[in-house]
Amino acid sequence: MRAAPESLRPLLCVRQLGKRFGGLVALESLDLELFSGEILGVIGPNGAGKSTLFSLITGSQPPSSGQVLLGERVLTGLAPQQVVRAGVVRTHQIVRPFAQLSVLENVAVGARCAARRTGGDVWQRARRELAFTGLEAQASCLPALLTLAGRKRLELARALATEPRVLLLDEVIAGVNPAEVLVLASLIRRIRAERGVAIVMTEHVLPAVLSLCDRLVVLDQGRAIASGPPAEVVRRPEVVEAYLGRALEAAP
Repeated sequence: MRAAPESLRPLLCVRQLGKRFGGLVALESLDLELFSGEILGVIGPNGAGKSTLFSLITGSQPPSSGQVLLGERVLTGLAPQQVVRAGVVRTHQIVRPFAQLSVLENVAVGARCAARRTGGDVWQRARRELAFTGLEAQASCLPALLTLAGRKRLELARALATEPRVLLLDEVIAGVNPAEVLVLASLIRRIRAERGVAIVMTEHVLPAVLSLCDRLVVLDQGRAIASGPPAEVVRRPEVVEAYLGRALEAAP
């Protein structure tokens, strides 16, 4: 039997992934696939299990069941820094820069991870990512001097400096003004187009999700209740009931 062509095999595969906190089921038997060059959206109400999913993929929490694979490599059981070196990195819903380091030094932290794997100059790589994310002029600033949108771009720059194959974006657009939504959406498109990075994103800004994502998976109470093309998925009755509400149901 022939192996499937590379383009038909998932880059990232989540198999029967589950997480329990005592009697609370945060994620239950989730199957998910991400393909090369794809932007996959994972949406759902607060508490649906989205951030838990990211934590399990990146190794910051151990799963109660199931496994995560990058290509044929099992990531389950690896420490977070090993997952990053393997090529999977995340941003956080609450941005977490190193407060006492400059913007450039923050990005250099990510660049050092890539340098251990591929070599190259750490500072050159860090400056490249600042230029890519539009933060060159703020290189010497402390993160506290950036706007919220600027700090979110800093998180993106630091993540990109690790040279990931898969980028997990946890509400990177939420909370910023409409002009910055457009800037961040454009940046996400460029990451896919110019870097070839596959992306999984959780997000509550629905117009951005609909315009950016190739597929959607909807979580509710730790379970996947729908998946497929965005425009189709958001109109399914079970999705409207669980997450979107009657306003979208009534939309033309």
